[in-house]
Amino acid sequence: MTRQEEVSRSVLSDQVKDRLLQAILDGRYPPGARIVEPRVARELGTSQAPVREALRDLEGLGVIETTAFRGARVRRLSTDELLEAFAVRSELESLGARIAITRLTDADLDELAGYVAEMQDAADAGDVHREAMADAAFHGRIVELAGNATLARVWRTLEPFLRTYITIVAPGSDRRRIADGHQPVLDALRQRDPEIVTAVIHRHFEDAAASLASHWPSSQPPATEPTDGGQSGARPGRLPELSAPSTDLAVPAN
Repeated sequence: MTRQEEVSRSVLSDQVKDRLLQAILDGRYPPGARIVEPRVARELGTSQAPVREALRDLEGLGVIETTAFRGARVRRLSTDELLEAFAVRSELESLGARIAITRLTDADLDELAGYVAEMQDAADAGDVHREAMADAAFHGRIVELAGNATLARVWRTLEPFLRTYITIVAPGSDRRRIADGHQPVLDALRQRDPEIVTAVIHRHFEDAAASLASHWPSSQPPATEPTDGGQSGARPGRLPELSAPSTDLAVPAN
C-alpha cells in the first residue's frame, strides 16, 4: 500500500468513526447494541477495513467494548462518568498552564493561536474530526509546555480526545461556540498571570461541562438482544452516506 493510499484509508476510517459516533449519540445504537462490521460497511458503501479501524479507534476511546463471541457493543457512558474527567482536567490543565506561563515564548503562543484558528475554521466547515483534533491538540500543548512528565501522563489517562469529541458531536451542541471558547484561554496565557489563567481555565471547563450535561441523555433504553442468529442487536436506523475521500490529499512531511 502506498503512502497516499494509507492516508486515504485513514480519512475514510475517520469518516466511519464520525458516523458511528453520531449514531451512538443519536440513540440509533443505544448502550449494549451490537455494531456489526459487515452491516456498517454495507450501509456506508465501503469495505470492512475502514470500519474495523474505526471500531478499534472507538474502543480505544472507550465508546465501545469488544468481547469474545459477542463482538463490538456500545458502552453505557453516564453523564457523571463524562463530567468527572472535566473536573479533574480543569485542575490538571490550570496547574499545567501556571507552570507553562513562566516559560512561554511568542512562538508557543502563536502555535496555540493556530489551533484556535483551526478549530474555528473546522467548525465553520462542519468538520467535526478536524475540530476535535485541534481542540485536543490545544489543550495537550498547554500541558506539554509545562514540561512535567507526570502531569502529562495523568492527563492522558482522562481520555481528553474522547470527552472533546463527544462534547463537539453531541446533538444540539454549538460547534463554533465551542471553538470560540478557547480564545479567552489563549488571551489569559498571553497575560502570563497565574491567577487569571487559572480562573479562565476553570470557567472554560465549567462551560464545557454545562454544555455536555445539557445535551447528553441522562439515560437511554437498553438494547434488545439479537434475534437473528447473533447477527444483530438493536437495529439502528440507516447511517448517512459517506463522502468520497479525496484522492489528492496533502501528505504531511515526517
